[in-house]
Amino acid sequence: MSTTTPGSATGTAPRSRRRRTDPVYYLFLFPALVLFTLAITLPAVLGFGYSFTNSMGFGDWDLVGVRNYIALFRDEGIVSSYLFTLGFALVTVVVVNAIGFALALGLTARIRLQSLLRTIFVLPMVISGIIIAFVFQFLFSNSLPAIGQALGIDALSSSILANEDLAWIAIVIVTAWSTIPSTMLIYIAGLVTIPAEVYEAGAIDGATGFQQLRRLTLPLVSGYVVINTILGFKNYLNAYDIIVGLTDGGPGTATRSVAMSIFKGFSGGDYGYQMANAAVFFVISIIIAVVQLRITRGKASFGA
Repeated sequence: MSTTTPGSATGTAPRSRRRRTDPVYYLFLFPALVLFTLAITLPAVLGFGYSFTNSMGFGDWDLVGVRNYIALFRDEGIVSSYLFTLGFALVTVVVVNAIGFALALGLTARIRLQSLLRTIFVLPMVISGIIIAFVFQFLFSNSLPAIGQALGIDALSSSILANEDLAWIAIVIVTAWSTIPSTMLIYIAGLVTIPAEVYEAGAIDGATGFQQLRRLTLPLVSGYVVINTILGFKNYLNAYDIIVGLTDGGPGTATRSVAMSIFKGFSGGDYGYQMANAAVFFVISIIIAVVQLRITRGKASFGA
């Protein structure tokens, strides 16, 4: 009767030692960690602390407890900015992803001047958001009304930016125009990973073009849809520069986003109050991101 000992050929292999981390990794890690802490973490922690004060951003201050947070939920201007921001983000995500995906399908098909068209559609990515906003502000305020008056179209005779009920549409249009290229590029990256054999097999089975899109393309790029949705929603919740350039939150406060409310509060002496607003907005953003990840967990695919 034979026995085995630890470490023998027929016994259990000895537990491997934990691999030591190369010190060079720490050389790159610590400077980035210090910068991130000083630029992001520390200001966030200090700002959260100021949310419990009546600080104006300078000078003396007193602790007020949760008074700022209670006032937020009673402030109709703050509540309306949250409703506008969430509605704007939801509509823009749908519009941008629908158009971006359609363009990606077209630019990955066998068409002429494919490279040139891709370059043209990507151009808005290299233009500053505030510049785009000022250009469209001129178009909506001057060019379109002039065309509407010349053609006798009442709907275009006045600036859409001056209409409290329609100004948000202009913001969606301009935001979509500037962000569709990045969304389109992500979809193109996903579409080119699908082998041609997949579509050949679908065609042999008798699948039409729409059926291939629904049952082959969309399931195989669902992971890219998730990426674009999460990134888009996060960016649109923080909308600021395009809104400032187009309407500056007007008419009145009809298009004032949460980010605008926070920044205007800083310059208006409501530092502690707006820091409470920023803290609530941060928590809501985290909750939305977690919900999105929960819904899409295990359902995303990145190519065949």
